[in-house]
Amino acid sequence: MNLVDFNAGHYEQRYEYKAFLPEPICHEWIIADPELMDLLGRADRALGELNAFSQLIPDIDFFIRMYVAKEATQSSRIEGTQTNIEDAFKNADDLKPEERDDWSEVQNYIRAINFAIAALETLPLSTRLLRQTHAELMQGVRGEHKQPGAFRSSQNWIGVSLKNAAFVPPHHEHVPELMGDLEKFLHAEHFFVHPLVRIAIAHYQFETIHPFLDGNGRLGRLMISLYLASEGLLHKPALYLSDYFERNKTAYVDHLMAVRHGNHLRAWLVFFLFGVEETARASASVFRAIIELKQRIERDVLPRFSTRRQDNAHDLMRHLYAQPVIDVKWATNIISVSTNTAAALIAEMVSSGVLIEVTGQRRNRLFAFDEYLRLFRSS
Repeated sequence: MNLVDFNAGHYEQRYEYKAFLPEPICHEWIIADPELMDLLGRADRALGELNAFSQLIPDIDFFIRMYVAKEATQSSRIEGTQTNIEDAFKNADDLKPEERDDWSEVQNYIRAINFAIAALETLPLSTRLLRQTHAELMQGVRGEHKQPGAFRSSQNWIGVSLKNAAFVPPHHEHVPELMGDLEKFLHAEHFFVHPLVRIAIAHYQFETIHPFLDGNGRLGRLMISLYLASEGLLHKPALYLSDYFERNKTAYVDHLMAVRHGNHLRAWLVFFLFGVEETARASASVFRAIIELKQRIERDVLPRFSTRRQDNAHDLMRHLYAQPVIDVKWATNIISVSTNTAAALIAEMVSSGVLIEVTGQRRNRLFAFDEYLRLFRSS
């Protein structure tokens, strides 16, 4: 199908409401648009640069944990939660009671992302994997009674009520067939569609199907990163678009609705590909900044530590890139030293500017690797 001939679908009369039934997407897509092809090339090159960083940096999995935490907080923020990236690394006991529900949803999302990344080693990106990831996402949090891990068996909608909904997805009887078509499209080899175009269309279709009663937004955004990793475009899942979507939330929602109501798929592809390019370049810049920060600390800061603390300082420093908010107990366990030794080491790291104390308390104090965290706040 030529992109200009695209038809998103039609509305179906259902009792006292109309539900949108999207057209299948598993077919060839022909793009003969020089501007779109240029943007696709730029996004592809930016992704390639990010992929090169992800293969060259030592201990890359430590830094990937930060991207996972940022994705969990940003994607959940689109859905209304208020947890920030620092809070994601705290324990529930370190938070106010009113903050813990949001924190639990973010922790579930982190677990769901890690589950899905690990599962990709043995499973393809499929409806089976998406359902399993959904079960992880919804376990023990708000929405846990809304059929975790199962496609919905009732009508859902986007908005305050079904009668006044901004959008009504297809009736649940269509969900298995539509999701089967989406899965086939992701893996179809009998026609060529550039992977970035393929996942852009698949993301739109997933959000339009809205196959689950809850958690569709978070899972649909995660599907983007999982697909890029599963197709080898990324050696490690280091690109997450939720920050871009959250900063451009109105445009994100409007573009999806414009495809459904006006067949404006080209505009959605432009928005999506621009987001890939921008996010990939920003992520590559963060990797560069991490390398510079790491080298500067190892060259200028750690050598000034007392000789007897050198080994422990290097060991703790390595773990801070994966866990940038810590307390003395955590440090004691992670580098296998006494409480007094860990406390003295942290005190020296505070004095040297590596860590800052963030609670203002005399007891139950927390320490943050703030310069490192700032890279992810501003990226």
